[in-house]
Amino acid sequence: MARARTVSKDKVPFLPDERIEDEAKLLLDEWAEKQSDPITVPVPIEDIIELHLGLEFSISDLKTELGHSDVLGAIWFGDRRIKVDESLDFNQYPRMRGRYFFTLAHEVGHWRLHRQHLAEDPNALRLFDKDGEPAFVCRSTEKPREEWQADTFASLVLMPKQLVRDAWCDWRGTDDPVRIGDLPVCDFHGKIEADQNMAMERFCKPMAERFEVSAQAMRIRLQKLGLMVEEIEPKLF
Repeated sequence: MARARTVSKDKVPFLPDERIEDEAKLLLDEWAEKQSDPITVPVPIEDIIELHLGLEFSISDLKTELGHSDVLGAIWFGDRRIKVDESLDFNQYPRMRGRYFFTLAHEVGHWRLHRQHLAEDPNALRLFDKDGEPAFVCRSTEKPREEWQADTFASLVLMPKQLVRDAWCDWRGTDDPVRIGDLPVCDFHGKIEADQNMAMERFCKPMAERFEVSAQAMRIRLQKLGLMVEEIEPKLF
């Protein structure tokens, strides 16, 4: 069984959200130019990985291979290979469809944001040797700096700002935001925040299905875009 090496945060620089958004947009623009067609949803992340980036990806028993019970995905820079854990195989577990695509996009985030930086680090050169250890092991319970960055990248690639806004207008018939407090909340958890999050995720499920992401990912994206808000600012006439 391989022992997975994790990358310490001091090897990954701070990146502002604007820089990550620029990188995500650049990737989508590259794909659109290659296809001579504008990006539509759901974003074809599998095609982008194989046909544009020239990477391989597969589903594997990563939990056994890497020795982590909470591993979701991993990337090998030298082999140009991405693996997603079999627990996210949506052919076996349909409810994992969104998590599967998000994990693929997350690994692409490592490829685009972190590969060059680590290639310039003499201590990280072995990450580029074939059949070596994965450069990043992505787990559900650990969120160091590089994992937050890859999550942000995945969100921006799979849910581009303008496409989300267009889909929102198409769905709602307006670009007005929704007040979170107006959504029906059921007492499932006994905790206001958890029940409110569930209410938001139920509400945005149609959008999540359209983009083939999880309801949780879509809920976070809509909040960041100001389409689901705590309070609606009064309009000035």
